[in-house]
Amino acid sequence: MQNQIAQLIEDIKVSYAGFGPLTDVRKKMIEEFNENITYTVGKKYIKICHRGGCVWGFVVNTDADKKFLKGDILKAAGWASPARNSARGNIITGDYSVSWTGPHYLK
Repeated sequence: MQNQIAQLIEDIKVSYAGFGPLTDVRKKMIEEFNENITYTVGKKYIKICHRGGCVWGFVVNTDADKKFLKGDILKAAGWASPARNSARGNIITGDYSVSWTGPHYLK
């Protein structure tokens, strides 16, 4: 799952880099964004953060969840918990759409 998390983070970085014109200031912003995107692995979820603590979203990190599959992407409900209403894709299957601002809603 490490490779899938790395790919998800790369997709988030690509989304941020494609937002706005590429000026010198923007290049610096992209560099700072890329340096400050992190993740924390917990028992149930992997929390993805950017900009020094803003929660981007969560990835389910267990096979024991009654509603979601391992690898499902969830929006953040708050700092410590995901919104458990609907999965926004799955990093294991590669079936997801994301932006630097967070997971997209599914159609």
